[in-house]
Amino acid sequence: MIVVVIIGLLASIAIPAFQRLQRASQNSRFISDLRTFAQAFEIQVAETGSWPPNVGSGVVPAGMSGSFNTGNWQARTVLGGRWNWDRNMSGVAAGISVTSYTVTDAQLAEIDAQIDDGDLDTGMFRKVSFNRVTFTLE
Repeated sequence: MIVVVIIGLLASIAIPAFQRLQRASQNSRFISDLRTFAQAFEIQVAETGSWPPNVGSGVVPAGMSGSFNTGNWQARTVLGGRWNWDRNMSGVAAGISVTSYTVTDAQLAEIDAQIDDGDLDTGMFRKVSFNRVTFTLE
């Protein structure tokens, strides 16, 4: 009986720590992918003088297929949504968006604090609807 209690106590300590590490790992992966894609779009506009046209979720914008790993763009993000290139959408001239029904505002705020101003209502990384965030490039 004592062994079961000890195992239960250890599990109650280990599980929250594991969840924090898992979330920190997800945040780091999301930020890394976001920066990779943002840099590719910035290079594209520097080389061509214009942003690609708007496309749907998971669709690689015209002219971008050689700029990054298209499989990563088309796959689900670690936050559960899909990458989306927005051009003149949601009040954004040019930006990378993710629509996800599984990520919490608390996790988005953690990401925002690492890449922007920590406020999902202002800055470059904003929550534009109840399930959509956008990283503004222009």
